[in-house]
Amino acid sequence: MRDKGKLVIWPVYLDQTKSRSSGRIISRKNAIKEPQLNEIKEAAQQLGLHPEVEPQKAYPKSWWEVSGRVLVDDKGPKSVIAKQIALTIKKMRSQQSPAKT
Repeated sequence: MRDKGKLVIWPVYLDQTKSRSSGRIISRKNAIKEPQLNEIKEAAQQLGLHPEVEPQKAYPKSWWEVSGRVLVDDKGPKSVIAKQIALTIKKMRSQQSPAKT
C-alpha cells in the first residue's frame, strides 16, 4: 500500500549512466554517476524531506536488480525533487573528496 504524501525516488532516476528509456528522469548534466541509497537518504535529510529507505525493493523496469528505493515527503513535482537531491549529492561528493591534482 502506498504512503500518502510520499514520493518514491529510485536510484535510477538520478543515474547519469542510465538512459531516459531505462528510467532516468532528470537531465544528464544534473544527474550523478551510480547514486547510492545512503547518499539519496542523506541528501533528502538535508533538504528536510524525511526519507525512509526500503533497501529490498527492485525498480519495476529492471525487476531482477535489487537497487532499493527512498520514500520522501511530497513537496512538489517528482522531477524537481529528484534534481534537488542529485545536486545535493554532487555538493556532498565534492566536499567529501577534494579535486586531485
